[in-house]
Amino acid sequence: MRLRPVRPAGWWFDALLLATLVGLTVALTTGHLFGIDRSVADWAEAHRPTAARWTAMILNFLGQGSPLTLIATGLGVLVAWRLRSIRPVLPPVTAFVLTSLTIGPLKVWTARPAPSASVKEPFLPPEQTLPLFQHDLPVRFAQSYPSGHVANAIVWYGVLALLLAPLLRTSGRTVPDGLVTVVRVLPPLIVLSTTTYLGWHWLTDSVAGLLLGLLLDRLLHRVPWDNLPLPARLHNWDRPFTSYP
Repeated sequence: MRLRPVRPAGWWFDALLLATLVGLTVALTTGHLFGIDRSVADWAEAHRPTAARWTAMILNFLGQGSPLTLIATGLGVLVAWRLRSIRPVLPPVTAFVLTSLTIGPLKVWTARPAPSASVKEPFLPPEQTLPLFQHDLPVRFAQSYPSGHVANAIVWYGVLALLLAPLLRTSGRTVPDGLVTVVRVLPPLIVLSTTTYLGWHWLTDSVAGLLLGLLLDRLLHRVPWDNLPLPARLHNWDRPFTSYP
């Protein structure tokens, strides 16, 4: 059983993503990059007319974890039913477990408020909204780092892209050129931009979510879904789906 290829190939890029995420966290822990975060947040607040704010809020729904989980799971079930195979359900289930064990715990551990924490509950002084590890605050007020919207968007749209090709093939169609790239790239970029623009996350929160999401996405796309061993009782629901002709 061999791992599936990813691009860039090799584990060096995964190591780079992880090292950059750790380095970013250390930099914030020691009080660096706060000036960049504050400048971006202040600019966004000064350039946020009502129409732009509502547009950004609507577009930001592209990164809602719960709806994405349900959509990806439903798509996996649909492909599984059409192919008579349990395998298409494995990616969304694995993605749910992986994101649940990483994004949420990291948010709680780093305990960073959002930029908006100075203008609504808990109404912190602006300078207190920037540091990490503010465990004296209630958990609901200190879950900004990393951005879960950005990380979820990368992971779940990657799963949707993985399931899109076999779904269309069950109807005798193929994926148009470039559609998979659009599905994987455009929504995460929109979510990263809108969540920062709205002041729901610091810029470095969004960058951290990007790094974590890319790392998780590469892990998921390495899994040889068609070759994973399954219980013998599922032999009638054991057809491949990523290589389904």
